[in-house]
Amino acid sequence: MKRFDPAIGRRAVLGGLAGGLAAPAIVSAQGIYPNRPVRYINPYPAGGPTDTLSRLFCAKMTELTGQQWIVENRGGAGGNVGMDVLAKSDPDGYSLGLGGIAVHAIAPTLYAKLPFDPRTDFTFVSTMWWLPNLLAVNLEVPAKSVPELIELCRKNPGKYCYGSAGAGTTLHLSGELFKMMAKVDIQHVPYRGSAPATQDLLSGQIHMMFDNIPGTLTQSRAGKVRPLGVTSAKRTSVAPEIPTIAETLPGFDIVSWTTLTGPAKLPPDVVARLSELSKKALESDDVKAKFADLGSTAWWMTPPATLAYRDSEEARLAPIIRASGARVD
Repeated sequence: MKRFDPAIGRRAVLGGLAGGLAAPAIVSAQGIYPNRPVRYINPYPAGGPTDTLSRLFCAKMTELTGQQWIVENRGGAGGNVGMDVLAKSDPDGYSLGLGGIAVHAIAPTLYAKLPFDPRTDFTFVSTMWWLPNLLAVNLEVPAKSVPELIELCRKNPGKYCYGSAGAGTTLHLSGELFKMMAKVDIQHVPYRGSAPATQDLLSGQIHMMFDNIPGTLTQSRAGKVRPLGVTSAKRTSVAPEIPTIAETLPGFDIVSWTTLTGPAKLPPDVVARLSELSKKALESDDVKAKFADLGSTAWWMTPPATLAYRDSEEARLAPIIRASGARVD
């Protein structure tokens, strides 16, 4: 199944949908929006890749608006806890958050029950970034490559486990897809975010981990873990020496992508203003460079294109999730 390429999608929608988004600043009796601090909910714990990237984005939005964008970490349940808080917030533009593939494209199929509707309980303002995940093992695992890891796991069914930032994340789905395509029996150990999972990987409590590339790449370059493969279809320019898992398992292709998201029924003028600001932030040279240093690609799309991409990703991933047998009751 061919994955929608974010870079291609971005080029395709800019021409047709960008017109009319250069909205003026919103002026009301209270002044120009935003005229007070904005709460940005990151539904993952502090210290992980999403936290670092979110804070870079929020720092730029603070610079552009003159108002503080304050990151509030509300981790748990693969992002569902924080997104539930966001869904129930006032739709005034002062409570926004980090949506994306885990909550809005994977969770609808993976979870038997959710406290919100991943599509209709939110306003999708823009895409923000995309990046591959990285499979790494602790230094006690003898495998030096993906083929060696597969052989090791096949010879020892049920012995090895992999960690992720939580059930329902792309990291969990990467592991389940790996299990399914490699035909191996490994156990999933979910954590409340990447940071605690990384600590257990370093201490040898878990054998391997699928993580967003920024965090694990730092550990691998320090010689603390052994990187085996990236989850994207092609090698990443950030670490071109690391093979793709697809080089061993053709068709393997999972990337993480995120959205700037608000509760449902955000006023159209607020959405237009946020889209304009997000475009300036994500297409600025400094943000693009800082994101690239962390293995991610800054990525802006219009609100309609963002919603359409979410829909396409849910449709693409649902059969994979069902085939893997992954399910959270």
